[in-house]
Amino acid sequence: MTERRRLLSTADGTSAAAFGPAEWGLMLAPAMMWGSSFVVIAAALETLHPTVITLGRVALGALALSLFPRARRPVDREDHPGLALIGLVWIGIPFLLFPIAQQWVDSSIAGLINGSTPLWVGTIAAIMLRRRPGPLQVAGLLVGFIGVTVITVQSVRVGGQSLFGVGLLVVAAMCYGLAVNLTVPLVQKYGSLAVILRAQVAALVVLTPIGLWGVQFSTANWGGFAALAFLGILSSGFALVFMGELARRTGATRASVTIYIVPVVSVILGAALRDERITVLTLVGGGLVLLGAWSTSRAERARGEVIPPPAPQTIR
Repeated sequence: MTERRRLLSTADGTSAAAFGPAEWGLMLAPAMMWGSSFVVIAAALETLHPTVITLGRVALGALALSLFPRARRPVDREDHPGLALIGLVWIGIPFLLFPIAQQWVDSSIAGLINGSTPLWVGTIAAIMLRRRPGPLQVAGLLVGFIGVTVITVQSVRVGGQSLFGVGLLVVAAMCYGLAVNLTVPLVQKYGSLAVILRAQVAALVVLTPIGLWGVQFSTANWGGFAALAFLGILSSGFALVFMGELARRTGATRASVTIYIVPVVSVILGAALRDERITVLTLVGGGLVLLGAWSTSRAERARGEVIPPPAPQTIR
């Protein structure tokens, strides 16, 4: 009899090869959606309470995914706790923390702090799997983090951000790091659509009473509805599905490089939509982020080496 999968577990990806067109597409699509989401959240906060934004986006994301038959496939009862935990740490907690924090922190800074997520993913994966990523992947993660740091130093206005808000964003990034790891073995078993839909439903159990409480502090208008539609259907729906599929194929650490592209998108949108200045250091940082993404996407092992089938690993 096989050992029952434990709650805190992750797994290797099904492929250690370099990213192909499909993997690059799965990486860039959610990066574009998430990079845009911080500006959209900032706009939604003008009329909607943070808890309403969180509830609305998760509800719309679940509704969109439920339209796909593969999302409704049955799952084993023993995996329900794991799916509920993913719903809490990937959706419930961080989706609530971001709009709360953005009451005191600029949208561009929120996107930049979110760029630290791959380091949390890599650290947690190393602990769970009891080994570090390959040298090229480690180098890519570090180069990408340096790029995010350069952009952050150039973008942060001294004294203009709330330390409390920044702290909330760091906690959210840590939650993402755990969630991406927990997702890998489950999406390999059931597929990304089924896992993300059930995680969203689990998150709704926690978020519904909180969101309904926030309705009294919100004003309904078409702009708010449009923001929720974008955040729900794209950022909270399909982006999570794409990320889950990439994690299934490449493992949590390599899939997390998606997050390094997010600050680049947020900086470009800041310049295009909010007249924010792009400096030479910002361009240098963006180049380092892209170089880190490319390095992390490379094959993990030398060509010709046999890759054993992935098996879930746990913290014992």
